[in-house]
Amino acid sequence: MRVVFMGTPEFAVPALEALVHNGYPVALVVTQPDRPKGRRGQLTPPPVKEVAVAHGIPVLQPVRLKAPGFLEELRRKDPEVIVVVAYGKILPLDVLALPKYGCINVHASLLPKYRGAAPVQRALMNGERETGITTILMDEGLDTGDILLQRPIAVGEDESFGSLYGRLAHLGAEVLLETLKLLEAGNLPRRPQEHGLASFAPPLTPRDEIICWNRPAQAISNQVRALDPFPGARTFWEGRILKVWRAKPVRGSFAAVPGEVLETGPEGILVRAGEGAVLIQELQLAGGRRLPAAAFLSGRRLSKGARLGH
Repeated sequence: MRVVFMGTPEFAVPALEALVHNGYPVALVVTQPDRPKGRRGQLTPPPVKEVAVAHGIPVLQPVRLKAPGFLEELRRKDPEVIVVVAYGKILPLDVLALPKYGCINVHASLLPKYRGAAPVQRALMNGERETGITTILMDEGLDTGDILLQRPIAVGEDESFGSLYGRLAHLGAEVLLETLKLLEAGNLPRRPQEHGLASFAPPLTPRDEIICWNRPAQAISNQVRALDPFPGARTFWEGRILKVWRAKPVRGSFAAVPGEVLETGPEGILVRAGEGAVLIQELQLAGGRRLPAAAFLSGRRLSKGARLGH
């Protein structure tokens, strides 16, 4: 079965590797253009491109998917199926209609929940205890195609985005292989989504990074782990950005205002929230390194009564 693979970030790498190692002839990899990275703005290839080059697979990086040259090249490859894993753009109808078996997308949620660009982060922010992988037969909508296979995965109570993202990436590769095997055998199930149950996972914005201390402690803790290791939840201390990388909610009633430091010690920095308190266990001051709270406190005058936030 001739495959064209479309994907960009690290999340898509296990799926591409799985196709190669299981003997699927990947005729072409389509990924986003190289982007500037780091302080020097050096052009850096996407992770998927690096893997494709290492395996000798041709790579295309179109700026526009409707460009005639791209569509002509895609037709020349004559794919029987196009596999899409976190590519980053909506596919036009000309691309969707091209392969014999259609375009199969590997999505990191249990659709129709969390359609959109940030399903893993939004699930963590909302405190979900279960998420998963869905393969769908793509249509013109945003993650609205018919469901092929689904596999759930439990979310750890303290699990960060980095951990869950990695586990879902590998689960996605497994579900993709199972989907293709059933497709080849003619036994692939297919069912429409229940669109009335859909929820959405819009892209993260800078506003999503800012900790609002008036919120419940559990919500703040969920926000922190959803943004670890990138881009990080942030607050402010003495006019400087303070990133919070690890925190846990603490129940109780506290005589202080939200954002006020209740106490500091070896276990962390306890901060009043709108409901309960948050124990900050790992943090980073702008220009500094990511540190455990005890190490952070050893060289700074952050003490009881200090205020975090604007």
